[in-house]
Amino acid sequence: MSGKTEDSKWFREVNPGFWPGQAFSLEIDEVLHHQHSKYQDVLVFKSKTYGNVLVLDNCIQCTERDECAYQEMLGLLPLMAHPNPKKVLIIGGGDGGVLREVVKHPQVEQAVLCEIDQDVIDVSKKYLPGMAQGFSSPKAVINVGDGFEYLKNNQKQFDVIITDSSDPEGPAESLFQESFYSLLKSALKPPHGIICCQGESIWLHLNLIKKMVTFARDIFPTVSYAFASTPTYPSGTIGFLICSLEKDKKLNEPIDEKLIDQIDTRFYTADIHRAAFALPAFVRKALTFN
Repeated sequence: MSGKTEDSKWFREVNPGFWPGQAFSLEIDEVLHHQHSKYQDVLVFKSKTYGNVLVLDNCIQCTERDECAYQEMLGLLPLMAHPNPKKVLIIGGGDGGVLREVVKHPQVEQAVLCEIDQDVIDVSKKYLPGMAQGFSSPKAVINVGDGFEYLKNNQKQFDVIITDSSDPEGPAESLFQESFYSLLKSALKPPHGIICCQGESIWLHLNLIKKMVTFARDIFPTVSYAFASTPTYPSGTIGFLICSLEKDKKLNEPIDEKLIDQIDTRFYTADIHRAAFALPAFVRKALTFN
């Protein structure tokens, strides 16, 4: 649906199914890598203004310039709401960005990353070293395989589970279904377990978000939604669906601000954490948050 324009100087992202009537473009300085892996099309190019860019199935996954907004929020929103997140599972996230954030947390003892596509890991290590640095952490355990199967075989094991997925098509489609969220719950360690999943855009996917929030409420006692500014994602925003095993858990409040000060971030702060849960009126009404 998208790709380089005829003059090959611009990457143009177009997807009528997920963001109809609009497109996003980045000027290409140099194509660094292009292949068809076992699961998807993998492209890396150096852009004029956003550094190196990872594209999967013609959809931008991250750029060196603004990746911090997504990676830090997806990783630190759940970690900073958990009282003692010793063991963490990341499903997806083969670029290593969320893993980088998770292993920064001083209480985390082990971070397991379950990525289905080894090629994404290899490409990210070569062309996105700033993101992939988490792979070298002694806390990191890398499992190349299917996230569904991994969850089935690891019940009540994790304090926090993070799903870093692409849009719900291709290999990531199953990660937006109710059966997957039930598996996430079964893999959480009670009583404080928290999940945080990529939650699409409030401007483009509100019906999908509403569907996800609805079935999440049937599974988890506490469900919340947050979002952040991400310039190179469709509509410039990305959301996070966050759920807890604890009833009435205040997910919008970081537990330890002194701990936050110990972690080196470019985007995330305690104030940003709280603000991310302040939803526009039309979103609150659609999701029936009081």
